[in-house]
Amino acid sequence: MSGDAAGLVQLTEVPDLGGLYRRAIGLALRRRVNRRAVPPTLPDVRHGVTGVRVDLADLTRFQQFLGSAVLDRVPSAYLHTIAFPVAMSVLARPDFPLPLLGLVHLSNEVHQDRQVGASELLDVVAWSEDLRPHAAGTRFDLVTEISVGGQRVWCGRSVYLARGTRLETVRSRPAAGDRPAFVPPVRTGVWRLDAATGRHYAAVSGDWNPIHLSGPSARALGMKGAIAHGMYLAARMVDEAVPAPTGALSWRIDFAAPVLLPGTVTTAFLAVPGGLDGGGLDGGGADGGGAAGGRTDVVGWDAKRRRPHFTGWVRAE
Repeated sequence: MSGDAAGLVQLTEVPDLGGLYRRAIGLALRRRVNRRAVPPTLPDVRHGVTGVRVDLADLTRFQQFLGSAVLDRVPSAYLHTIAFPVAMSVLARPDFPLPLLGLVHLSNEVHQDRQVGASELLDVVAWSEDLRPHAAGTRFDLVTEISVGGQRVWCGRSVYLARGTRLETVRSRPAAGDRPAFVPPVRTGVWRLDAATGRHYAAVSGDWNPIHLSGPSARALGMKGAIAHGMYLAARMVDEAVPAPTGALSWRIDFAAPVLLPGTVTTAFLAVPGGLDGGGLDGGGADGGGAAGGRTDVVGWDAKRRRPHFTGWVRAE
């Protein structure tokens, strides 16, 4: 890799996620031994890779796994998958103050200016920002942009939580507050996820985080068992809401209770006509049309325990 005065670290290729996770384990062990105080600021640096090609075989496997149409356009969630290792390389830096392993994924919001062809060359840049307190620890944003020919075509913002981590200068923390009781909307579908869902999604996305692969590997990192990838849930949400987008696309997903594997997610896709920004979960039709200029609100929940797994929305333009 190489850097410049503007804070851009130019990577020679898209990093290997497996290598990044191994580096994160090594950093965690060294921090436990040395017990050094970590800096209470995020590194002022961006990581970038230019000229990234879409692997057509990998893209086809991703589309087939989701059961979506095999097209020559790159799904919005797959663009996240392509850029994800670059973003993770920021979190695996020795000067990043929070541990990569064990981070809790709180939300994702994506704004895509146009559809991206599978043959286009992609430039990816990622950075972290906005370190701030959370009732359960410390959170921050991880921002990723994808450009084609110097024009930005896709931007994603992920929010992560380091549970139980209190940085020295972050003394005040927001109160947890009482959450309103969850009232399930009208069901429109059910997703049944088997025990191998995490391994299958890892195989098509490259994200081999141990918390998704098996019960033992997840429990070693403090989880009750293996859980579904958040981006797998997001990919299914976007694909079901707008199966074949033709123009700009925006979407957001907020995660609540994780989906333990094997598991069942009850879903509701509810159309909000006219591209309204307000919620549409207490009324309207039961079909998630995703028509241009309209929005589809989505909820996924545990029907037995009556608790949400995620809420979100998708808007095609």
